[in-house]
Amino acid sequence: MTHDLVGVGLGPFGLSLAALADGVPELDAVFVDQRDSFSWHPGLLIEGATLQVPFLADLVTLVDPTSRWSYLSYLREQGRLFRFYFAERFLVPRREYDAYLRWVAHALPSCRFGTRVDAVVWDEVGEVFRVTTTEVASGRSETLEARAVVLGVGTEPVVPEAFAGALGKQVVHVADYLDSRPLLLDAGSVTVVGSGQSGAEVFLDLLQAQAETGSSLRWLSRTQAFAPMEYSKLGLEHFTPDYTAYFHGLPEETRDALVPSQWQLYKGISADTIAEIYDLLYERTVDGRTVDAELRPGVGVTACATDGDRLRLTCRHLTQQREFEVGTEAVVLATGYAARRPAFLEPLLDVLDLDDRGRYQVAADYRVATAPSVTGGLYVQNAEAHTHGVGAPDLGLGAWRAGTILSAVTGRQLLPAHQGAFTTFGAP
Repeated sequence: MTHDLVGVGLGPFGLSLAALADGVPELDAVFVDQRDSFSWHPGLLIEGATLQVPFLADLVTLVDPTSRWSYLSYLREQGRLFRFYFAERFLVPRREYDAYLRWVAHALPSCRFGTRVDAVVWDEVGEVFRVTTTEVASGRSETLEARAVVLGVGTEPVVPEAFAGALGKQVVHVADYLDSRPLLLDAGSVTVVGSGQSGAEVFLDLLQAQAETGSSLRWLSRTQAFAPMEYSKLGLEHFTPDYTAYFHGLPEETRDALVPSQWQLYKGISADTIAEIYDLLYERTVDGRTVDAELRPGVGVTACATDGDRLRLTCRHLTQQREFEVGTEAVVLATGYAARRPAFLEPLLDVLDLDDRGRYQVAADYRVATAPSVTGGLYVQNAEAHTHGVGAPDLGLGAWRAGTILSAVTGRQLLPAHQGAFTTFGAP
């Protein structure tokens, strides 16, 4: 049996594709993930943390608000619609959004968990992809045939070179923050490296606990300021299909230079979180008191060495070009995530048309460039920031990208009418 589509990976973006595909008549789609069950950044489901996008940026609403897999549909099934109505929350708790995603993941019949993909091969004779899978629990192998394969394998934590080989009890990535939190609370001093929303939330959580722990806290970031995320209404139009299309049409060297300059679109901190941190610091310094917390932007960490039971960080102020050292008992790396090319694509390397830096070359419809002999479609989700811009990892564009891919796979226009941004990107 040949499927129309096999999706690999069930994070929010793969799940969005599965949810929208569920509403496409006669589309045969299967989605697999090697994990036993769905989870979404479990290490960062900190009490009180919210999404940075409105609840309308769920799996389906911005493409199909009538879908049974919407966030409002979830609330209805949970009996929480009136509570949500009276809460008047546009930005919803991250923990509840995770619960919504799990509700969809384990209700969709097309989703298979506990299924590892071992290899994807193009069969030129049969003109199909052959996706070899293994059921993790039983070890049973199966080969799925598909006309199209969509990669939604997600990103992996970035560990800076200075901390290579240092991950362990004393150095953790924010992806594992909640699991490591008890040990971090026992540490006499903790340094958060990297800003962005994750770094800010971790620093705030440790700062709130400081009255009980007595820990010394430090926050270092390469960015020149602990700056708010761009959240103006016109600024947010960078997360529209219009800007994505404009960005995709730029030359590669222009795109590569542009993304880092837009750091406040994706590395900024919510104004509310910044305010909470500042207000807490302010309250702790009333009546001449001091707070054992240091916030230092514009600093890169160039080395990490052990010094007895402590760590010694070699730092460099990027503007002053001055080097200094700090001692700490623990480090939390809020250094982000990056796309990866999974090992199961090795059989396809000879037919992938990669750019000079080994990245996918991705068309406007998210199809990966391949040799002409590959007549099937290979598509990516959240591995195309270099071709589609800062909106690639944004939840608000996830449903639109999924709808674009489904339109390409089915040959049908499945996207709603789009009135466009008020901003005109580019020259006439």
